[in-house]
Amino acid sequence: MAQSLRLANFFRPLGLIWFSIRLHWAAFKEAVRQHGLGDLWRIPQIRDAALAKLFCTTSDGFIAFEDKTIVPSLVQVARGVVLELGPGPGNQIHRFDMSLVSQVYGVESNPRYKDGINAKLEKHSLGGRYNLIVSGIEDSQVLREEGITEGSLETVLCIQVLCAVQDPKAVMKEVWKLLNPRGKFKFWEHGWSRSHLTIADGADVANMKKAILNPAWSTFIGCHMTRNLMADILNGGEWENPEDIEEPEDLVSCLPRIQGVLVKKA
Repeated sequence: MAQSLRLANFFRPLGLIWFSIRLHWAAFKEAVRQHGLGDLWRIPQIRDAALAKLFCTTSDGFIAFEDKTIVPSLVQVARGVVLELGPGPGNQIHRFDMSLVSQVYGVESNPRYKDGINAKLEKHSLGGRYNLIVSGIEDSQVLREEGITEGSLETVLCIQVLCAVQDPKAVMKEVWKLLNPRGKFKFWEHGWSRSHLTIADGADVANMKKAILNPAWSTFIGCHMTRNLMADILNGGEWENPEDIEEPEDLVSCLPRIQGVLVKKA
């Protein structure tokens, strides 16, 4: 049974990779049809289109999966001025308790998600309370124009985002600066299994599988399986409760999660 589970956890990501390859090919053909072979220079935009299609198509499945995790409770207790990192297709929008929230800013670098997010905001009547900013969190000038400055946020929400950003260390330093003293960083992320575990524990085997899958996964899914996000999060700044981070217990998974609510040291 354990061997079957390990094999399933290895081969399941391959299905999503293959689906994404097909979407990338379709996006490439559409770009060439519209703009000719000169569009070969627009590979990042083609990739944005394919990834947005992938995660919008699979949005309902991700929401159903997250419903069985800590994610809904992390979102529901977000309060004050909230920044949601990388909302993607807007999977968390319906989970906010707007009686606790004064304003939500969604910072998303892929502009292809904009129409889908706006549709969800209209569906849940949040047009005036949720402001989508098409930008990276590192672009302080854009954020400043929206009123997001150092110490201005009470909550930062991060659900499976740090695996996909270009530089998670830099992102976490920005997150820490933007939070006010005793502001909260709420996260649910995946990455490398605990390195001190032995082959008998299963972590080394899981890490080996992730190393094999990661080149294709990072290319066609847009995130990395092999990052040490625990270290990146903790090194972002000074936190009052670093011991509260919960590490993965699923040692055979290619996507073990870490989760927690960190409080910025005053």
